[in-house]
Amino acid sequence: MSGAADREVVEKQMEESSSNDGASSRDIVLGDQEKAALGQTPFPMQLPVEPAPPLSRLDSKAPKPEKDEEENYPFAHLPEHEAEVLRRQLDIPTVKVTYMMLYRYATRNDWLIMALSGLCAIVGGAVMPLMTIVFGNLAGVFQGYLYKGTITHAEFNATIAHLVLYFVYLAIAEFITIYVATAGFIYTGEHISAKIREQYLGSILRQNIGYFDKLGAGEITTRITADTNLVQDGISEKVGLTLTAVATFVTAYVIAYIKYWKLALILTSTIFAIVGTMGALGGIITKYNKKSLAAYASGGTVAEEVISSIRNATAFGTQDKLAKEYDVHLTEAEKQAFKMKAVLGSMIGFLMCFIYVSLMDMTPVAETPLLDKTSTNHAHLSPQLNYALAFWQGSRYLVAKEMSLSDVLTILLTIMIGAFALGNVAPNIQAFTTAVAAAAKIYSTIDRKSPLDPDSDEGERLKYLEGTVELRSIRMIYPSRPEVVVMENVNLLVSAGKTTALVGASGSGKSTIVGLVERFYDPVGGEVLLDGQNVQGLNLRWLRQQVSLVQQEPTLFATSIFDNITHGLIGTEHEGKSREQNTELIEQAAKMANAHDFIMQLPEGYETNVGERGFLMSGGQKQRIAIARAIVSDPKILLLDEATSALDTKSEGVVQAALDKAAQGRTTIVIAHRLSTIKHADNIVVMTQGRIVEQGKHDALLEQRGAYYNLVEAQRIAQETERTRDDSDEDEEILLFNERDGNKMAKTPATEKDQPFDSDPADLELGRTKTGKSASSKVLEGKPSDTAHKYTLWQLMRLVASFNKQEWWQMLTGLVMSVIAGAGNPVQSVFFAKSITALSLPPSEYDQLRTSINFWSWMYFMLAITQLISHGVSGVAFAYCSERLVHRSRDRSFRTMLRQDISFFDRDTNTAGALTSFLSTETTHLAGMSGVTLGTILQVMVTLVVAFIISLAIGWKLALVCIATVPIVLACGFLRFWMLTRFQTRAKVAYEKSASYACEATSAIRTVASLTREDDVWQHYHAQLVSQGSQSLKSILQSSSLYAASQSFMFLCIALGFWYGGTLIGNGEYTMFQFFLCFSAVIFGSQSAGTIFSFAPDMGKAKHAAASMKVLFDRQPEIDTWSEEGQDVTSVEGSIEFRDVHFRYPTRPEQPVLRGLNLSVKPGQYVALVGASGCGKSTTIAMLERFYDPLVGGVYVDGREISSLKINQYRNYLALVSQEPTLYQGTIRENILLGADKKPEDVSEKSIEQACMDANIYDFILSLPDGFNTVVGSKGSMLSGGQKQRIAIARALLRDPKILLLDEATSALDSESEKVVQAALDKAAKGRTTIAVAHRLSTIQKADMIYVFDQGRIVENGTHSELIQKRGRYFELVNLQSLGKNS
Repeated sequence: MSGAADREVVEKQMEESSSNDGASSRDIVLGDQEKAALGQTPFPMQLPVEPAPPLSRLDSKAPKPEKDEEENYPFAHLPEHEAEVLRRQLDIPTVKVTYMMLYRYATRNDWLIMALSGLCAIVGGAVMPLMTIVFGNLAGVFQGYLYKGTITHAEFNATIAHLVLYFVYLAIAEFITIYVATAGFIYTGEHISAKIREQYLGSILRQNIGYFDKLGAGEITTRITADTNLVQDGISEKVGLTLTAVATFVTAYVIAYIKYWKLALILTSTIFAIVGTMGALGGIITKYNKKSLAAYASGGTVAEEVISSIRNATAFGTQDKLAKEYDVHLTEAEKQAFKMKAVLGSMIGFLMCFIYVSLMDMTPVAETPLLDKTSTNHAHLSPQLNYALAFWQGSRYLVAKEMSLSDVLTILLTIMIGAFALGNVAPNIQAFTTAVAAAAKIYSTIDRKSPLDPDSDEGERLKYLEGTVELRSIRMIYPSRPEVVVMENVNLLVSAGKTTALVGASGSGKSTIVGLVERFYDPVGGEVLLDGQNVQGLNLRWLRQQVSLVQQEPTLFATSIFDNITHGLIGTEHEGKSREQNTELIEQAAKMANAHDFIMQLPEGYETNVGERGFLMSGGQKQRIAIARAIVSDPKILLLDEATSALDTKSEGVVQAALDKAAQGRTTIVIAHRLSTIKHADNIVVMTQGRIVEQGKHDALLEQRGAYYNLVEAQRIAQETERTRDDSDEDEEILLFNERDGNKMAKTPATEKDQPFDSDPADLELGRTKTGKSASSKVLEGKPSDTAHKYTLWQLMRLVASFNKQEWWQMLTGLVMSVIAGAGNPVQSVFFAKSITALSLPPSEYDQLRTSINFWSWMYFMLAITQLISHGVSGVAFAYCSERLVHRSRDRSFRTMLRQDISFFDRDTNTAGALTSFLSTETTHLAGMSGVTLGTILQVMVTLVVAFIISLAIGWKLALVCIATVPIVLACGFLRFWMLTRFQTRAKVAYEKSASYACEATSAIRTVASLTREDDVWQHYHAQLVSQGSQSLKSILQSSSLYAASQSFMFLCIALGFWYGGTLIGNGEYTMFQFFLCFSAVIFGSQSAGTIFSFAPDMGKAKHAAASMKVLFDRQPEIDTWSEEGQDVTSVEGSIEFRDVHFRYPTRPEQPVLRGLNLSVKPGQYVALVGASGCGKSTTIAMLERFYDPLVGGVYVDGREISSLKINQYRNYLALVSQEPTLYQGTIRENILLGADKKPEDVSEKSIEQACMDANIYDFILSLPDGFNTVVGSKGSMLSGGQKQRIAIARALLRDPKILLLDEATSALDSESEKVVQAALDKAAKGRTTIAVAHRLSTIQKADMIYVFDQGRIVENGTHSELIQKRGRYFELVNLQSLGKNS
């Protein structure tokens, strides 16, 4: 099977039928339909979608949305023993994972470290509540000295100093315990997850190839990166944090109940109030959140459909209609999300109002708030009602002499700290459950026993191997495609030491034989014998070490050339020997592979790194290194799977010579791509549809004039045409190669010398380059490159603000309310100091005490209501603003994307997936720079400013000392959040390099398996993990110390405040009121300010999102669909002319596509473009639609260059039907209406019906129960290929185009649907200029003019009969296509 014409098709299917790596089922179906194109569908690939009723109503069956039973039991149609063989190759056990199983790979040391860390975490948690006892005692000492007179001045000073030292001891204890706990848990988490990663990779490398056919390549990457990170997250510092929080909670409540159980019990109502409120409102929040996500998910689907079919949207000018459809979903999502955020805002108001434990009030350490950071603000959750209750009830017990002031204070503070610690457990619980879920998938792979395990020692190893391979009655089915029988009853003998060549059409089962000899798969029937022994009884690793494989697309690993060739020595006696000992072997192999000379010309010789997957080498160089790797071990059996097909003619000569040399004296199985390369084979086997049709030597087969003769004949014509073209093209060819390969390997100075064959152009001496440059490259040199944009923060803030312009008064309301909420904290310091002063009164003034406390408790109640209102209102206002912001930014981003030209979507960074996720994630991140964040910042500023002012006014000395500690307190808050986020990101970054190594190995699993490199890969990976582990240990120890410091420094600040305050009171300078006011306002106020840093990551993300958006909005596309410039187009006749058009795709500037294309089309003509894949046919269509502008030359319609016309008016006269019909979610009517060039309501019913009749689809639509209102499903999934294509034709005809462009419109269909669609196209083409890119030549025999393309130029043109008489390129293409039918 050959000829440039179908080369790419063949290659593509070869890969699919043999490897099917990560190919989606869609790709498979496509591949198989292309086989049908070659006239030799093996067996029905998919159960036929459409039966064949009489021709008039072909494929007019209503679509079946139900999935077939087949999908549930893919092997149901097979006999039990065959199903068993396939099931064994695919089955994955399900593993029930419990949390403790995450520690499956922990060593004894790990357990010891975890036990110690756990103990420290618990002690560290208990320290916090102990502090409240000291705090209460200090207040008692002040009371005794100032009011009761029970303590002398000297005693007072001594006691203060003694108690303040306790704070210092607590600080030291906290630092040590938290340090050990954090460092210990992070270390063991990393160590255990590294073990899991190793086990996972080891298990993956042991699996059989059939297992990978089912897995996407991306899935392994996800498991080894994302999923192991999730597991690590669940067994690292979060365990310590949880233990600490639980210990705090338990200790706090124990202390409170010991002090005085009645008050403790009354205040425990706090917890029930928290849980009750959150339970009630949490459910509502979740409900709205789900609705909002669902609405956005359908919006995301619309966006993804549109972006993935952007050419279609652009061609029909439907951007605006589709953007409106997207907006409908956005509006719904906004509505639900606003409800959710509004409820959330009011919930926070309630929590603040009564009980939510404050982040600052009396909790010396700012813990992560219970609610998600997106909530309006947690910096000031002042539990006002809790205070009111504690002081009011406490005063009654105090008057009754049941408890003292220090008891009241201790209980109040411990209950609050305890309740708060409980809130810290919730987010961690989620991390634990996620870790267990992620581990389930990983463990199920680790525990899977591979049916073809290369690591096992079972099976026989033959003492002496001759190398005779025999296939007996083989029946083969791939496990991933159980409905296709790939080989049926194949018998083949490959004699030892001889060369056997396999030829035949794509999909005929040639590569399958290679897979069976390598034992990548087991056949479902028959046996494969090696020297008379069934390979299933032989040791698998030994078997693969006797066989070397060179694939069509060779895979090299990202290491030096020397190491790549050394991989071939695995399993021989040379494995593991020193470099020097192996150098001679390696160089010998490189010489045999014709690679030595070019390697020696590289600056670093054999030490040259080939880059990831060998991308730094040209195709011919990679292939020769792969051949050297295959023969270095002197294998008995050599398999060459189309080893030269991916190369250009010049490199092929070099590689072919290398292969001929390599094949001498060993059993060689060659899958041939060009028949000239296998003329001298000892046996040539011709295969069709999984069967052998003839075999023998070259000459004998030619005499039979059978299938082989036809193949040879077609290729002879191909070569003659090639030769005549090559002569005329020689100059440009050399120029081209040097342009291409010169860039890649500019480091190759000298030519390969004294070689009897052509040298590889990639090794050519640069001196031979013609100095001329092609027209395109000159133009490209003058083009400016995209520069990276730098925006100032101010520019970005203005961008974000512009989305919220209309909501200025809601913003203002929210900000005013934030100010009120912020002032709540300093105000409550006044109430707190007044209440303590009142409670300190001696028994003689108990009446006064009760009156004062009642008053201040009511004041607390008033403050609570104010907080409720201010937080509630600001929450709702900001929720509204942020949802409007997200909605507008999504809408504008989507519209801006649709405005871009096609080259924007060709870039790797702008895939449909990437742009869709940009729309869903980046836009939500923007909210981090909007009102909510501003409100929080404002709130904190107000808190600090008011606190400073009040305290300086009341007692400036103590206030100044306390203010001096504010930077430390703020730093603690910042460090805490910074370290917690850093722990997570560090873990991800540390493993990126080793993960990419693992992914490289798994994505090249066939190469790894055939080289038996499994153990080698694992050892490398293990070494990388070990070195990463030791590197990260240092950073763990540093970051843990910072984290521990942030937790313990708080105690030192409190100690300083108490010591200095105590001194001032002792000297009689300050009253108790002054002390408590200054102390609580400044220290606890600044602590609440520290929590602002919980927003830092959000603001970082917001800045990044705003910058990405600004880049998008500022991008001016070269071909701008929004532009109104250009001449008006009022009518089009339809004459088309291409004048010397040169073009290269912007994403592949080194690859010329059109090289001086000239062609003209008269109005009303039906013109066909034919040629091999990649010769520029579809590009011509894209140029006509003006998806791209030519680099040189011009495209003229009716004598006017199309770039001078108004683009949207011009496109209204064109209609495009592409290979993959694009339908969007919605009804058939909506889909057809997208083709209209006016508003949907202006389109008459009659014209819709007429378009459907012309497209042969009208009867089918009427036969559906819902007619035109039938829903087509996502991307039209409810309809068959033929039905979708005809709806696409109806859509194209609805606008009555003057120029109809058909880009392989029938190639993806089976032959039955094709007839119907082709009839529709022939009807549609009447009376308008039509340009068709033809896939099957039979479909364009009636064309008025056929242009034959080759390498971006026209090589022939004329009608079908004229071109057949010329016996040139077209004749060869026709012959090639009829080949399959003869065989």
